[in-house]
Amino acid sequence: QVQLVESGGGLVQAGGSLRLSCAASGSIASINAMGWYRQAPGKQRELVATITNRGSTNYADSVKGRFTISRDNAKNTVYLQMNSVKPEDTAVYYCTLRFIVSGGVYWGQGTQVTVSS
Repeated sequence: QVQLVESGGGLVQAGGSLRLSCAASGSIASINAMGWYRQAPGKQRELVATITNRGSTNYADSVKGRFTISRDNAKNTVYLQMNSVKPEDTAVYYCTLRFIVSGGVYWGQGTQVTVSS
């Protein structure tokens, strides 16, 4: 069983910074990708950023240059550093873990990020 626990969400002013963390526990395959998705009210869940166990990253165009994803493989933890946040970044942010070989996908419970203008 795999469990993902997110932390770091909250309220931040536009232009400010926030750091999200997500720790994975359980039986975790070594070849994997971790990442963040977000869902704003009334909108579909969308990709924010992903990172493989080898460090390859992928970002949504809307966050490129502002957000940075990183991970600590020894701790099975992924981070999302959010800088220069905008009101449109307001959403519930979900951590995800995907096993590349088996295709298994796991989700965290979500953490709210609210950016005030």
